[in-house]
Amino acid sequence: MKKTGTNNLLRVLTLKDAVGIGLGAIIGAGIFVVTGVAAGVSGPAFLTGLLIAGIIAAFNALSSAQLAAVYPHSGGTYEYAYQLINPGFGFSAGWMFLMSKLAAGSVVALGFGSYFYQLVPLGSPIIISAMAIVLLTLANFLGIKKAGNLNLFIVAFTIISLLYLVFSGLPEIKAENFKPFAPFGISGIAEATALLFFAFTGYARIATLAEEVKEPEKTIPKAVIITIITAIVLYALVSVVAIGVIGAESMAASKSPLQVVADSLSAPGIQIIITLGASTAMLGVLLSQILGVSRMMLAMGRRNDLLPVFQRIHSKNKVPHMGIFVTGLIILALCFIGTFEFILASAAFTILLYYSITNISALKQPKDEQRYGKAVPVLGLIGCLMMAISLDVQVIVSGLVLLIIGFILRFILHQIYD
Repeated sequence: MKKTGTNNLLRVLTLKDAVGIGLGAIIGAGIFVVTGVAAGVSGPAFLTGLLIAGIIAAFNALSSAQLAAVYPHSGGTYEYAYQLINPGFGFSAGWMFLMSKLAAGSVVALGFGSYFYQLVPLGSPIIISAMAIVLLTLANFLGIKKAGNLNLFIVAFTIISLLYLVFSGLPEIKAENFKPFAPFGISGIAEATALLFFAFTGYARIATLAEEVKEPEKTIPKAVIITIITAIVLYALVSVVAIGVIGAESMAASKSPLQVVADSLSAPGIQIIITLGASTAMLGVLLSQILGVSRMMLAMGRRNDLLPVFQRIHSKNKVPHMGIFVTGLIILALCFIGTFEFILASAAFTILLYYSITNISALKQPKDEQRYGKAVPVLGLIGCLMMAISLDVQVIVSGLVLLIIGFILRFILHQIYD
């Protein structure tokens, strides 16, 4: 693996930047959309699912933090698995990350266009989506620090808008909206847990960018822990207020449940602020997707698991410019031609595979590197496997098809470049 000379990234991200990137990846479609879907499958008991999902995500987050402190390189779990398990596991993690995040990037971009068009009905939603992709791709080209600063602004506005919703809605909470609490029983709570777990998984973006973080052995564990705690608290506050104000049925009936909550409140400007907050949330996720995918391409290009051209780093801006350009181009193309359904369908499988490999890697670390003991990765792995067995067979099959395609391409590349 080559990481010398002009092939080095700059370590310029502080704790504040790292936390901002993690929150930008988590506070997006999950809190503005998935909370409504979770309410539909479990009623008010999705709050229980939220707590369980947060606990499982926290175990996974600690495993990621423990690994990133010792292996502070671009690529996250791709890098850990390569060094601690074997190249096959490493490639599986990297390939699944790319597939899921590229597909998710186009969905988020389209979501932004849809929300922002409500405020500025010019052109069409898809044109607004395309403009956002182009602008955020350019922002990534300008350097990680500038992209990090833009992300902090986006995340700050999103959090402020959500807190405004919380404090505006607290006086309007009605106790009867929490009854019956679990109309769909244990199975409903389990389904909600799986849905909400996927919404929490953005903290791994911090580990993917580890090569650009200052003092990674200290900064990354702190950033991951702060990110996951902040996200859980914010999701819980917003969810309690949303159910208390409009009830689980009304949340489930809308594709934008927090907008319905805002429409029922009389606080000054609340509707516009939440629409703007949803728009900035989508922007934050899209920015973090481009950041994360381009760094994964960099790591995989270094080992010829992707075309070697992806390991190139811009001599002035010190960013993986080829990865950034191709990431933006693919997300833009998917917006216009339509995201492949089987990629989206396999997102649950790919995420669970990725984090299962993370936990296995943490278990493989020498004892003196295991900051949180073996219990944390064991519990994280059990949580991932329990959710995996609840997945639809078609989801698992589509995920395996994606993986096989990846290994075929990898075999061809290694035949050419090794």
